[in-house]
Amino acid sequence: MPSQVLQPRNWQPPVGYANGISVAAGRIVFVAGQVGWNADQQFVSEDLVPQFRQALENILAVLAEAGGGPEHVCRLTAFCIDKPAYLAGRRELGRIWKSLMGDHYPAMSMIFVADLLDAPAKIELEATAVIPPP
Repeated sequence: MPSQVLQPRNWQPPVGYANGISVAAGRIVFVAGQVGWNADQQFVSEDLVPQFRQALENILAVLAEAGGGPEHVCRLTAFCIDKPAYLAGRRELGRIWKSLMGDHYPAMSMIFVADLLDAPAKIELEATAVIPPP
């Protein structure tokens, strides 16, 4: 049971995300905020781009525990403390996205915040996914 992208006819198409996603039914999985640390809770880098890769890999690892994959992510929220680094890294962030998520773009929000709990985190990602019934 695939998801349906919701795109109002008279709107310009978004770049890198969907305005909305509709899913008929399935198992809902909520993935808590993931930062750029590895399984041992050690940060892979103090830089935003490698932290983004690790945080997204962490989202997918948690989702895999429920039998899900990238295509099941319906919503992704990013909390970032470094807007200039995000803007400067957008091209590389896009390459990372493609390598892990392919051409799947869920409904997404990017929120810039003053700080995150786990220093030296620069970005935190949380996701909601729907896995179709077997």
